[in-house]
Order: sequence, then C-alpha cells, then structure tokens
Amino acid sequence: MLINVRFGGGVDPVEHPDVKAACARVTEAMEGRGRVLLRKSGTEPLVRVMVEGDEETQVRRHAESLASLVAELCA
Repeated sequence: MLINVRFGGGVDPVEHPDVKAACARVTEAMEGRGRVLLRKSGTEPLVRVMVEGDEETQVRRHAESLASLVAELCA
C-alpha cells in the first residue's frame, strides 16, 4: 500500500525520531512478513509511505497510521 503525504519543508519527517520509532514498531509487528519504506519523492513535495505485507487489513492499518504521523509532523 502506498500513501502520499504532502511535504512543505521544515522538519524532515523521514528522519524524525518518532517516525523512525513508529516504523520500527510496525516492522516488528509484521514479524518478517512485510516491509516498511518511507522516502521523500525526488520530483514532488511528497513523502511516500509504503507498507507491504501478507495481510491486507494489517498493511492498510499500519500505512494509515504512519501516514497520519507523517502528516502531523508536516503540518
């Protein structure tokens, strides 16, 4: 699942300690059955929140949670 979050500058949410901790928690919760990737787009002012895994409901919940945290930091 991919969720794009607008990024207006200022704090880099990808490097923010809260975001890194949340990504680590999601990775641990997925127990090796998925992956998490956050990166800034090279062409647009976006942070791309990507979560892949076996269980769609879990993937969606994790992606939305991470995107919400990133959006909060970008506001």
